Amino acid sequence: MQFRQLRLFQFKNYLQQEFTFSHKLICITGKNGCGKTTILDALHFLSFTKSYFLHQDQLSVSKDKAGMRIDALVEDQQEHASITCVLRELGKKELLLNNVPYTRFSEHIGKFPCIFICPDDTQLIMEGSEGRRRFLDMACSIVHPGYIAALNKYNKVLLQRNSLLKNWNHTSDQHSLLAVYNNQLALFSEPIFAYRKDVCGVLASYTKLIYNTLSQQSDVIETVYISTLNEQPLEVSLNQNQDKDIFSQRSNYGIHKDDWYFAINGMPMKQAASQGQKKSFLFGIKLALFQLIKDRLHKHAILLLDDFFEKLDEERASCLINYIVSLNTQVFFTDTHEERVKIAFEKYRNDVQLIKL
Repeated sequence: MQFRQLRLFQFKNYLQQEFTFSHKLICITGKNGCGKTTILDALHFLSFTKSYFLHQDQLSVSKDKAGMRIDALVEDQQEHASITCVLRELGKKELLLNNVPYTRFSEHIGKFPCIFICPDDTQLIMEGSEGRRRFLDMACSIVHPGYIAALNKYNKVLLQRNSLLKNWNHTSDQHSLLAVYNNQLALFSEPIFAYRKDVCGVLASYTKLIYNTLSQQSDVIETVYISTLNEQPLEVSLNQNQDKDIFSQRSNYGIHKDDWYFAINGMPMKQAASQGQKKSFLFGIKLALFQLIKDRLHKHAILLLDDFFEKLDEERASCLINYIVSLNTQVFFTDTHEERVKIAFEKYRNDVQLIKL
């Protein structure tokens, strides 16, 4: 699968622009703020129906404009497909494949997979558990078609349960309703837990292999999926800790509290890893997702690598480029220095399309 054409209309800093991609390796160079990352984010938008960076669609619309549109032409095994995403003036979003609109956006996830890697991804290591759960949700939604529906059901019940806890006054009706919510949360959490456990297990194995290849070091990498469901069924935890939930007015147990622990040489990666080790790990875990998609969906995800050379020494960068090229997929790189890109990709120059903004 390869993106061949991209058209942007009122998307971020592009009022109207068209790009044509003729190679597997696309290197986009230019000064900061010129729109390099925006091109990658547009491709991510077409893959996941949302921005990689912004939680509100309206924030992707050009300043003082109403609505935006992204179109792309994709080539897949000699067949062509068109993808269109439109955000109307009143905020309604539409997604079309070959001019046919989707009724549910979740049906689109996994059809044109891409993997975004950028400097801000260090938050996956350094920040709280929310970002790690978000990454897991993304990975699971690609390879497990039923994941999004299960997660939406769980979150809907969780919202209702938390609302009940915030307005608690110890009536018998509330106790009965809480028992119903406990049962529903436990029911909806089971497939989510199974999907996450499956994905975490596969990603852990691939991450170790890829990290050692990229870093050329013998570090011991460990990734552990942390969930109370590893210990006992959720309904048991909810019933045992009901008084705590009532007192705190929130649900303290469930898959919304899951985490993913990363360690290097027996120490938490957040504290013990160098910048280079963290960068290698992040590439390792993202490229592990590439392998998972290849195994499960028999597709080569497109790689979107933003500010590729940041915090990478020359040796690590060279090793990483060789590994990525060997994956035989379309890759988009961005960097601020055109000459650095030309030197780094010298031996692959016939396979590279250089776009200077």
